[in-house]
Amino acid sequence: MKQIALDIGLSTGPTVANFFAGPNEAALRHLELWIGDESHSLTRSPVPTYIWGPEGSGKTHLLKAAREGLREQGARVGWLGANDEPADFDERWAAVVLDDVHLFTAEQQHTAFNWFVNAHTHHKPVLAAGEFAPIDLKLRDDLRTRLGWGHIFSLQLLSESERRSVLRQAADARGVFLSDEVMDFMLNRFSRDLGSLMELLDLMDGYALQTQRAITIPLIKSMLENT
Repeated sequence: MKQIALDIGLSTGPTVANFFAGPNEAALRHLELWIGDESHSLTRSPVPTYIWGPEGSGKTHLLKAAREGLREQGARVGWLGANDEPADFDERWAAVVLDDVHLFTAEQQHTAFNWFVNAHTHHKPVLAAGEFAPIDLKLRDDLRTRLGWGHIFSLQLLSESERRSVLRQAADARGVFLSDEVMDFMLNRFSRDLGSLMELLDLMDGYALQTQRAITIPLIKSMLENT
C-alpha cells in the first residue's frame, strides 16, 4: 500500500525533551550536554559533532532542538540546510549547525568549509548531520574530513513497536484514544517517520475536537478531504 508523505513539521517544535531516543540514547545525551546552559556558553567544546542516519531517524529534529536550546539562552546560531542560501560567517554566532550535508551543492560546501574554518578559529562548535557516514559523503575532501574528526553518532530508525509506543503515550497525554485499527492505518498509509506521525496526531486531535467526533479511520479520511 502506497504511503502518503505529509510535508509538515512538529507543531510544538523539536526539543530534546520530545525526542524519543529508543536506540539513539547516546546521541541524545551528547546533545543535552552540548546544549548545556548559559554557564557553559564560554566553555562549550569546539570539537565538532556529526550525526548520521537514514531519513526519518531524527537528525534534523536533534539539530533544530540544539539550535532552539541555544536560542533560549540568548545565543545566535549559524544554520545552513540543503535548501538555504549560503551566507557569510558571523563572529557573534555561538555555534554553527549544518543540516543534510549530503545534499549540499558546491557553493554550499564552500560556505560550510568557510564556516568550519572560522568556527575553529573563534573556538565555536560545529554540529552537523547527513544521511551517510563521513567516509561515504560525496563532498569535497577538506569538508568531509573535518566532519569526521570529532564526535560521530549513528542514528537508527525506531522499530514499529517503538513508534506505536510513542504514539500511544502522546495520545494518552492528550486524553485521546487510538484504537489498534487507527494505529495500523496511520503506520501503513502515512510517512512513518516520527515527526510526521506526531504532527498527524496533532491534526487528528484538532479535527476531532472541531467536529466533536472520536478519532476513527472515517474521521481521518474526512480530515484529509476537507483540509
